[in-house]
Amino acid sequence: MATDLQMNPQVEQIHGQIRDHFRALANGFQKLDKIKDSNRQSNQLEELTGKMRECKGLIKEFDREIKDEEGRHTPEVNKQLNDEKQSMIKELNSYVALRKTYMSTIGNKKAELFDTGAGPSEPMAEENVQLASKMSNQELINTGMKTMDETDQAIERSKQVVHQTIEVGTSTATTLKGQTDQMGRIVNELDSIQFSIKKASQLVKEIGRKVATDKCIMLFLFLIVCGVVAIIVVKIVNPHNKDIRDIPGLAPPVPTRRLLYVRTE
Repeated sequence: MATDLQMNPQVEQIHGQIRDHFRALANGFQKLDKIKDSNRQSNQLEELTGKMRECKGLIKEFDREIKDEEGRHTPEVNKQLNDEKQSMIKELNSYVALRKTYMSTIGNKKAELFDTGAGPSEPMAEENVQLASKMSNQELINTGMKTMDETDQAIERSKQVVHQTIEVGTSTATTLKGQTDQMGRIVNELDSIQFSIKKASQLVKEIGRKVATDKCIMLFLFLIVCGVVAIIVVKIVNPHNKDIRDIPGLAPPVPTRRLLYVRTE
């Protein structure tokens, strides 16, 4: 049973679409028996032909997918998948044969839009021209009107896609412009910050130099004061020391005075 087959989600989805197309074909051929008008039968048969063409493409896609997954499955699973593919091809071919029978019965054969079986398609241009010559004027008009309607719908879809693309492009351009302006402002602010940092560095260096100079001056003055104090202290402690010169402005120490008196007899 197909439901027992091991398939990945993508293969299972394709398989489900093929089965949906087969159900639509079965219902379509049942309705075809109830249609009495030959033109309506021809239109119904053409729609079924399109379904068969889509189904053929899905079977080919199913075949590609199971071949890509061949190395991941056991030989038994691969055989089951290939058997299912062959079963779907046979079922599709039965609808193709049924279509040919109806076309013969209707007696108004349309252009071959679907090649027999699931093999490669064959050139149909010459046969299409021959079969078109057998169509009535009304059928040619209906076919032409249908083609024009499909073309108009395709053009409208293309216009919508172009319009949406333009809107997305406009929105993207606006966003890019805003981001560009923002980046410009950020660059300007960075330049201003860099300039401020440079000026601050120069100011710090100047302050450092001034502080170093002031410290040197204060140290020099402190050494002078210490020297003067030391000299004063030494001079006071040892006033007779000749190695120490008198400090200008500082009076020499008062010599010791002796009292002279005359002793009387």
